[in-house]
Amino acid sequence: MSSQKNETAVLVLTLLIVAGGLAGGFWWLTRNSSTSVELSDPQPRSISTPNTSDITSDPELTGSSFSGVSGIPKGLFSYGGSTSWAAIRQAIDPQIRAAYPEFQLRFVEPTNASPGTSIGIRMLIEGRLTFAQSSRPLQDQEVSRAQQRGFNLKEIPVAIDGLAIAVHPSLNIPGLTLAQLQAIYTGKANNWKQLGGPNLPIQPYSRPMSEGGTVELFVQDVLAGQALAANVEFVGTTTQALQKLASNRGGIYYASAPEIVPQCRIRPLPLGRQSGQFTPPYQEPLVTANNCPQRRNQLNTDAFQTGQYPLTRNLYVVVKQDDDLAQQAGEAYAKLLLTQQGQSAIANAGFVRMR
Repeated sequence: MSSQKNETAVLVLTLLIVAGGLAGGFWWLTRNSSTSVELSDPQPRSISTPNTSDITSDPELTGSSFSGVSGIPKGLFSYGGSTSWAAIRQAIDPQIRAAYPEFQLRFVEPTNASPGTSIGIRMLIEGRLTFAQSSRPLQDQEVSRAQQRGFNLKEIPVAIDGLAIAVHPSLNIPGLTLAQLQAIYTGKANNWKQLGGPNLPIQPYSRPMSEGGTVELFVQDVLAGQALAANVEFVGTTTQALQKLASNRGGIYYASAPEIVPQCRIRPLPLGRQSGQFTPPYQEPLVTANNCPQRRNQLNTDAFQTGQYPLTRNLYVVVKQDDDLAQQAGEAYAKLLLTQQGQSAIANAGFVRMR
């Protein structure tokens, strides 16, 4: 009986060893069988579709022009923040100045840093700005710092923007999924061949994390909080990035859609949440580099408004809620932008209107 039990134990142990070996071999084969990168897991969080229910229901905003807005204060008011707002500032500030010459607006750049959402909100909290322009929602620590100083912050959405991806015009690839975009910027994909393109090294470009809400939002919502990879080359401005991209067939860069879509020397890349289901940030058909600048690509406004394009965001006016002239000025500025005249100016600046 003892001999039979020993034989049974040996048989069971042998079967366990064989099964373990098969499982280990299967793991090794599946891990090393391919270098392609489909990367549907983990999925990055897509940037939220703008929620137009956040727009104030003030009846003044149904007016067609600035002249219908009341409560515009008099004085000199400083503001600053996001570089993505530059085109809106250029389009709308002269119109505000013509309608309300005593509502004087002054754009203030930081002393020892580049302009950007984060530094603009910090300057607002520290009392160096009247209101700020932001390309992302407020962060918890910003709300907390303001409360420690005795006031709250309010974000008022006034425009819709999108992040567009730029590549070299010769890159033969139909588009990217958000997961593949995440793989590029976290270092999991380093050759376009892994993503269905040519055998060509990928060179990702980005502005530094410290210089803008666009980068912060990209890291948070596309990379799911993961750090930018070591092979990401940092550039100071979008202009510098596009210059590099025009001469590097394997390069890739992201920025505000109005900064990317109309450009002649690069190609805006369609994006999708799933492979093969890509939406371009431009209105089809694509205007190629040979036909530009006689014609330029235009924003795909319908896809931005409906959220079909996966990387959309709101632009915000950030206001201090402290019941003084600063709050009045910030809210007045947002009201002006939300009138039909303001929304038309925003559209003419290359962004998508909220209403």
